[in-house]
Amino acid sequence: MKRVIILAAMAMVISASYASAGSNVENAVINKSDMRDSANIAIGENNRVSTGSADIKESVLKGPVENTSTVKDSANIAIGENNTVNMGSVAMKNSTMKGSVTNESTVKDSANIAIGENNTVNMGSVAAENSEITGALTNQSTVEDSANIAIGENNTVNMGSIAMKNSTVKGQITNESMVKDSANIAIGENNVANAGSVNVE
Repeated sequence: MKRVIILAAMAMVISASYASAGSNVENAVINKSDMRDSANIAIGENNRVSTGSADIKESVLKGPVENTSTVKDSANIAIGENNTVNMGSVAMKNSTMKGSVTNESTVKDSANIAIGENNTVNMGSVAAENSEITGALTNQSTVEDSANIAIGENNTVNMGSIAMKNSTVKGQITNESMVKDSANIAIGENNVANAGSVNVE
């Protein structure tokens, strides 16, 4: 069975994921998902799509965040401008986290693609932007036979990585990733493609 999600401008779709926007959460956040033969697609502007992910935006959390996901034979695609697509990832933006953040994901035979401008695509990764984390940050990912591609300008694609931008972490950062038989490609200007990496900006 194939699941396809297609979005127009200014939309947000969550599939087998945890999403928090403008919230105050004082308990553990645990997301476990198994995604196979699926397509996660954002087309247009300012879309936000998550599959098998913990997506946290403009929130305050007190407690551990745990995301465990398996993604197989799937596509994660953003086309247009300012789109964000998450698959098997923890994504935080403009948020405060007091507790540990753990992402354990397996990605196999899948594609992670951003085409256009200012798109962000995360697969099997932890991505934090304009956020503050007090606690350990751990990413354990296995990526096999997959493609991580950014085409255009100012796109960011993360696969099996920890990517931080304008963020603060008070605790240990650990990235344990195995990337095998996969492609990590950036074509254009000012694109960033991370695979099995820790990237702090």
